[in-house]
Amino acid sequence: MQLVCPAGNLPALQTAIDEGADAVYAGLRDQTNARAFPGLNFSDDELHRGIAYAHARQRKVYLALNTYPDCMHLDTWKAAVDKAADFGCDAIIVAEMAVLDYAMRTHPQLPRHLSVQGSATTAPALRYMHERFGIQRAVLPRVLSIQQVERLCSNAPVPLEVFAFGSLCIMVEGRCQLSSYATGASPNRHGVCSPARFVRWEEHDDGSRSVRLNHVLVDRFQQGEPAGYPTVCKGRFQVAGETFHALEEPTSLNTLELLPRLARAGVAALKIEGRQRGVAYVRSVTHTWRTALDRLEAAPDHWKRKPEWDQTLSQHAEGHQTTLGPYHRHWH
Repeated sequence: MQLVCPAGNLPALQTAIDEGADAVYAGLRDQTNARAFPGLNFSDDELHRGIAYAHARQRKVYLALNTYPDCMHLDTWKAAVDKAADFGCDAIIVAEMAVLDYAMRTHPQLPRHLSVQGSATTAPALRYMHERFGIQRAVLPRVLSIQQVERLCSNAPVPLEVFAFGSLCIMVEGRCQLSSYATGASPNRHGVCSPARFVRWEEHDDGSRSVRLNHVLVDRFQQGEPAGYPTVCKGRFQVAGETFHALEEPTSLNTLELLPRLARAGVAALKIEGRQRGVAYVRSVTHTWRTALDRLEAAPDHWKRKPEWDQTLSQHAEGHQTTLGPYHRHWH
């Protein structure tokens, strides 16, 4: 299985390659990708350098063009597709049909991967995207059980990529009305769940801190309590007299224990979430998964999950806790 790792900037890209990523995925500094944070992503020169670095080591670079343009700004996405082809990207990761159609007609030699935000969860959906837009891989949404993934692997017309580690999204892969309600900015149109310009931190006399996303109070942290990046879905709210994580606790997906089963199912690639994370995260997580994959390939019948792998991954998980998420559903 191919290991696909995040690259939020050039140092992260180089680190992922050095630690054993088979491919990295990156974005441009505009709204064409779903991690459009200030200071993140690639300039043209940095993307050129990153692709050269990867190709010199026989690795691949995928360009994420995975947001949804409106008809007034489609040319921005078309220009990004042109850039991916001109720069020698190994594939583009796309969610929206007009962008896929343009890429297919204009640059048929440029491989097209269906983004997780394309939300194709059935064999007929994957067949349609393959027949109509020539996709050559699909990234499955993080809403499927392991049994559903196995069935899709046996019926899909294209190789499938699944998320292996990183943040979860309970809002249909970013199509979130909570964030849109709080800020007026859709994550799938503007590239981030909580745009930095809407985030407001407040310091209190008792040492606690509260954070608002525009007008919505998302959370309050006691003195010394770790505070993650504020998203509405992972905030604490008062419900029936109690204050708790009413929608989703801060936790990260970790599928390490499913690695042999995913391999037997025929999964083509494992994706690590985290383009918004730093170089230390990329180094540690990539190294851990590379080690686990290499040991599985070397001795599939004797592979065992190592406790130190989980310990390392937990250090980089949201809330320092991990879950199998929908993978472990008893119903499917």
